[in-house]
Amino acid sequence: MNNITDLIEPLKKLHAMIRDAVVAECEKASLEQLSEIAHESEGDTIYAVDIVSEELLIEFVKNEIAPKVPVILIAEGLANEGIVLPEGTAAEDAVWRIIVDPIDGTRCVMYQKRPSWILTGVAPNKGEQTSLQDIEFAIQTEIPLVKQHLSDMLYVTREMHAPIIERYNRITDETSPVKMAPSKSTTIAHGFAMISRFFPGVREELAAIDEEIVFAALGPVKEGKTHCFEDQYISTGGQLYELMAGHDRFVADIRPVMEKVLNERGLKMGICCHPYDICTELIARKLGVLVCDEYGNALNCPLDLDSDVSWMGFANSDIQKQIAPLMDTALKKRELI
Repeated sequence: MNNITDLIEPLKKLHAMIRDAVVAECEKASLEQLSEIAHESEGDTIYAVDIVSEELLIEFVKNEIAPKVPVILIAEGLANEGIVLPEGTAAEDAVWRIIVDPIDGTRCVMYQKRPSWILTGVAPNKGEQTSLQDIEFAIQTEIPLVKQHLSDMLYVTREMHAPIIERYNRITDETSPVKMAPSKSTTIAHGFAMISRFFPGVREELAAIDEEIVFAALGPVKEGKTHCFEDQYISTGGQLYELMAGHDRFVADIRPVMEKVLNERGLKMGICCHPYDICTELIARKLGVLVCDEYGNALNCPLDLDSDVSWMGFANSDIQKQIAPLMDTALKKRELI
């Protein structure tokens, strides 16, 4: 498994196992049981439903991958430095760093509101300097709602021209190929475009930035009309999927840059996007989605558990040209960048 392509099938198998295990748990447990707090980690709250996927993840990597190639497993719920497998292996001897979010969007699936996602990125081990741009293989798999029978899996290597997208039918146990493409619209008008503001803290300021950008791009709202919409999908993998599927045209999660505002109010930073949340952005880029940080640069965060990540996604270059300068102006006006 020294070749990145050797990891494709094992990781597809792992994702399918986690998907099926989480769905099975959701079928038999109540919403109250699924949403019980298991423990608090440094970067997020771990709920009861998370434990199902975490235990399966560790056992699979330990038994199916590590005996063939030494790896460092970095995942939500584990120690920040990750765990080196097989046990006893020195970190510098690991060939790959595998970063995983076993359930991205836990809150979505534990309340059965909408699908969550399994996210995985694999990069050659370059020590602590290993970053998002080093990822050579990425895969994300939809964890469907109990009442939902279809589930998408998307994956790509750095060498592939485009991602492979497969749709699994839980009823027939069949998988079929799916074509997907970002929106080709040249404007956010009459489309979904939004700034993430999932949690309390600075939501009104994020909304003000959102309003400022939309009005600058589209002008004032006409009576009885609306000119764009928003969808607060509490899953970074889900947000990337919506961009890839052509459902959304612009998404920005800039929670980390709001720390200045929080400090002025005597408040603490809550939950932010972390590297494991955005570890599949290679798939989106390969499909044509433009992903960058708050400055417009390529994302290049370290593959750890606690770095706060701001990101923006544009369906195409026309949307980026329409929105990015307005975002830049709004953030600079507030001295946030």
